[in-house]
Amino acid sequence: LEGAVEGSLPGRVVTLVEDPEGLVWGVVYKLPDGKEEEVKEYLDFREKDGYRTITVTFYPKDTSIDPFPVMQYIGTCDNPNYLGPAPLEDMALQILNAVGESGRNTEYLFELADSLRKLVPEDTDEHLFSLEKMVKELLERNGKSNGI
Repeated sequence: LEGAVEGSLPGRVVTLVEDPEGLVWGVVYKLPDGKEEEVKEYLDFREKDGYRTITVTFYPKDTSIDPFPVMQYIGTCDNPNYLGPAPLEDMALQILNAVGESGRNTEYLFELADSLRKLVPEDTDEHLFSLEKMVKELLERNGKSNGI
């Protein structure tokens, strides 16, 4: 759960939690030379309140590139905004109604699902895609055509 600000309804965001057997699809960004500390300070501020960094091995989809270490932020149990698992129906209703500084939570969900389809078409994240479908159905029922 993203932290609430006055006049907004908090929404759900992806929070990575430590799982030694876990697998995460993602994108790695190389920071500009000389900007590493500045970017790290910005990210530390943005990912505050219950996040920490760990080093993990990144395995590129392009197998001609060797795996390499990267920094990753993960959520911790003491994160005051982390809700943890919930029934899909509860999550869908929360996402449907949530809006904050970054926009509507529906847009976040739809962009996340679209990005996963484009970046990793072989992955069928049943949880994410079921949630997306449920939120779209709720939008249709409520007479809204999109999440914006």
